[in-house]
Amino acid sequence: MHLMSARRIAEQVATRKVSAAALYGDLLERIAAENPRLNAIVHLDPDAGLAEARAADERAARGEALPLLGVPFTVKDNIWVRGQPVRQGSRLFQDFVAPEDAVAVARLRAAGAVFAGITNCSEFACKGVTTNLLHGPTRNPWDVTLTPGGSSGGAASAVAAGLAPLALCTDGGGSTRRPAAHVGVVGMKPSAGVVPHPIGFAEPVFGNSVIGQMARSVADVALMLDVLAGPDPRDPQSVAVSGPFVDATANPDPAGLRIAYSPRLGLGAPVDPEVAACVERAVHRLADAGAIVEEADPVWPEGAGESGLMPLQFAGLAALHGERYRARPDLFDPDIAQQIEAGLRTSGAEVARALHLREEAYRALAALFTRHDLLVCPTTPVTAWPFDRLGPATIEGRSVTPRGHAVFTPLFNHCYAPACSVPCGVAGSGGLPVGLQIAGPRLSDAAVLRLAAVVEATCGYAAPILQQFS
Repeated sequence: MHLMSARRIAEQVATRKVSAAALYGDLLERIAAENPRLNAIVHLDPDAGLAEARAADERAARGEALPLLGVPFTVKDNIWVRGQPVRQGSRLFQDFVAPEDAVAVARLRAAGAVFAGITNCSEFACKGVTTNLLHGPTRNPWDVTLTPGGSSGGAASAVAAGLAPLALCTDGGGSTRRPAAHVGVVGMKPSAGVVPHPIGFAEPVFGNSVIGQMARSVADVALMLDVLAGPDPRDPQSVAVSGPFVDATANPDPAGLRIAYSPRLGLGAPVDPEVAACVERAVHRLADAGAIVEEADPVWPEGAGESGLMPLQFAGLAALHGERYRARPDLFDPDIAQQIEAGLRTSGAEVARALHLREEAYRALAALFTRHDLLVCPTTPVTAWPFDRLGPATIEGRSVTPRGHAVFTPLFNHCYAPACSVPCGVAGSGGLPVGLQIAGPRLSDAAVLRLAAVVEATCGYAAPILQQFS
């Protein structure tokens, strides 16, 4: 039962074939058995969860057929859940209790979903692996010596291991998509403004971070996004989009879609040959299914990479936490401390240059989408690596920085574009998951999900993932 889809759970609960309370009890047993080796869920409230599950059963008895009735969901440790400790993986917030629900949490609950715990993340969600001084490291269910990536590694491990079918995450530079790729599940970063987020912690990078969705299938991600999308006047980025998204994933047909295949996203970054081959096989299947595939890269402005745009994150962290860091540096993860120190040295002119560069990058990606409907590329250039390292030392035989694994995701945040990672196969001697990333113009979220569903179907990869941890 722990590997049932969200849609199936909601249907079974609504028709009273399955009790949401019984399902939640089974889930607690699953978490007790699997979570100690993963450290994916860092806070549970069984009484609250059971009360919500019983309420779902009562709603079913009244004839309510809500889209997520009785479906368990986890929440990343930087998204507010009323009455629960939400700590951002930081000792600074170890005593913080959220005074209200984030909009996304409130909408999931209104749709009948059941809170199933808080998942681990890196401190302030600003690192590409999931470890912190407060909760320690999260491990990859495929191999517990490896990382699930970050910063939503707790969510990814929980979904992959069957600890909950749905996960609410954040994605400020790939924090939903990269962990999803490393554990073989689906991770969606919606267009900026599709899911409003006016309630909660301040974000270090203004405009970049969005509420992400993670599940074991594209259809479940789409179902979740249908519940979450919709404007909120308190969010200045908030926009209205047409739906339902789940319709885009039903019997999708790629015929005639103009797809730009960008093996290195125009950045010249190294890619592990086995990852590249896995992604290329998936792209060939898209062409065989009728898509019009052409190899093409965005023509990015000079400097449109980590070095040119990371000053925004560094300065944001320094603005939010610099004073506390000066007073109590011992409370901070050393990797985050380095970023704060860099932010304290960053000038206003450097921040302004990065903002101008972001606008140029936005126009560069928009230019590509005048000729192509969607873009596909690897989600990450490597499979998962040991959990005690920030990143692999080399990729494709070339030395890389600790962020070398993250090169293919952040630009879509800076461009406010939708992007989805969908499993496309396995690579390496250990047979570790590989993700294909699909991106489109801003507000083309339905088209991105439609192509993700095609990849899922043509690669035939969802079923083995679901069996891995049964």
